[in-house]
Amino acid sequence: RAVLKRASALEYKIQRRALRKEDFINYIQYEINLLELIKKRRARIGYSFKKDEIENSILHRVHSLFKRAIGKWKEDVQLWLSHVAFCKQWNAKHQLSKVFSSMLAIHPNKPALWIMAAKWEMETRLSSESARHLFLRALRFHPECPKLYQEYFRMELMNAEKQRKEKKEFERAKMDLGEFNYSEEILNGEMARIIYRDAAQKIKGVEFHLAVLSIAKLFDFTQDLQEEILESLQTKFADDPLTWDYMARRELELGSLQSTEHTTKQMKVSEVTQREERCSAVFEEAVRTVPTEDMWKYYITFCLERYNRKTNSEGLKQKRLERTLSVFNKAHESSLLPEALYKQWLQLLLESNLFEKAVEVAEAATKRFSLSVETWQMRLQVLIQLKSDDVTQCFEEAIKHIKSKGTLPLWTLWVEWSESTESKEDTEALYQRSLCAITHAESVTMKEKYLDWTYRNGGYKKVRKVFNSLCENRPFSLDFFRKMIQIEKEQESCKMLHLREYYERALREFGSTDSDLWLDYIKEELSHPQGKPENCGSIHWRAMKMLQGELVEDFVSKHTLLQTGHL
Repeated sequence: RAVLKRASALEYKIQRRALRKEDFINYIQYEINLLELIKKRRARIGYSFKKDEIENSILHRVHSLFKRAIGKWKEDVQLWLSHVAFCKQWNAKHQLSKVFSSMLAIHPNKPALWIMAAKWEMETRLSSESARHLFLRALRFHPECPKLYQEYFRMELMNAEKQRKEKKEFERAKMDLGEFNYSEEILNGEMARIIYRDAAQKIKGVEFHLAVLSIAKLFDFTQDLQEEILESLQTKFADDPLTWDYMARRELELGSLQSTEHTTKQMKVSEVTQREERCSAVFEEAVRTVPTEDMWKYYITFCLERYNRKTNSEGLKQKRLERTLSVFNKAHESSLLPEALYKQWLQLLLESNLFEKAVEVAEAATKRFSLSVETWQMRLQVLIQLKSDDVTQCFEEAIKHIKSKGTLPLWTLWVEWSESTESKEDTEALYQRSLCAITHAESVTMKEKYLDWTYRNGGYKKVRKVFNSLCENRPFSLDFFRKMIQIEKEQESCKMLHLREYYERALREFGSTDSDLWLDYIKEELSHPQGKPENCGSIHWRAMKMLQGELVEDFVSKHTLLQTGHL
């Protein structure tokens, strides 16, 4: 009865004149949950009476619901994919074939859907012909889609591998292969070669060739095909950094030692060292042939990857460190070291206790990128970490080079450093100077920091004086006022007069956009010993006048909870 009642209610909703997608989704989800429940109960008690009649009727209803929903909202891809997932879960192969066919007719502009359908044909229905047909249709709609070509290429190689295994099994069983038509061209991956050649004429860019090559390497019968792709890569993209990066890293895979019981740790270390040196030699040739920032970036990334690999050999680790530092230096001297990599260079130098070199590199970085806040910040952090005497001078230099906009990180770093090293007078002067130097929008953060520092170092009277001074210039943040309210509450003689002043100042700025502020004000009047509960009515009336849109409803609901004691 409960099932009928629930199903009837859901059925009524989808019979309305104005249909809603959510109603169909809820109905479908309910039926799927019911199917899962029936399945679990049958498994638990071992009861299979009328299994086909019950389950099939629900399955048929779910398919009908999906069909109606999709007919109404054809553009919703997620709805189509939900139907596909349902068909896969309940092994409805015939229905799924129809769903894929309809979906691709409506959404032929989405390559991922074509790939999904072809993959299903190949892996579930074991039909390479159907998968090939789908890929060919997809390529008519998307003749320059790299992903489609890659997956088509992969499918043909998978088909070739499958046929090779079948043939091998039949030969092992000494069966007659006359009735089986195994084409030598397909077995050797010629179909994949044709796809690659066709794609290479239409798709530009080294990324596609590398992607196809990585797929070909997964199959052990594609050596000739790999050589062809590699040759094409070196011919067409000789000046592309990605090509050189691949060729260099390829040296790591070549000439590795056979893992035998007689192989010693020393021999393994020697072999790894030789392979890394071969990689390095290719990269050295690359940076001479293609002297660009990207090429140096690939070289440095390789060196850092090798350096970060764990090894028990101190000698190997030292060689990796020396190579990495040398490459950083060469790139810097060529003025081709990207800004982002200076930070990694400095970290490596500091970890290696090369402090003088770190200071030198940081200074050189700020000369090259004199308008970059991040670079100056990086140099200053190095000087602060090393407790240098030149920190103040460097801060002054940084502020001179960079305009006011965007300098907040530098001023923040400066005042934080000053708080821990300089006198209170110098730090206060620095806070006041920063408020004049940075933009109005950035001054909001600095005001909060200044207020907090003043309270910690100057006490209540000082912070009130600073607060009144800062209130003379907009803009403000809500946290700025809340901080001052919190400071007042922490005092033994907390005065409601002062709290009203802070709340009123805050409401002038944020009264139309923050309902919680009004509620906190009302709570304060109700709970404070010096509060006046009779003021709550006028505060509520003002809140209703100032708040906008949904904030009014939010305020009313929270105020009701407050009155009933639930807030």
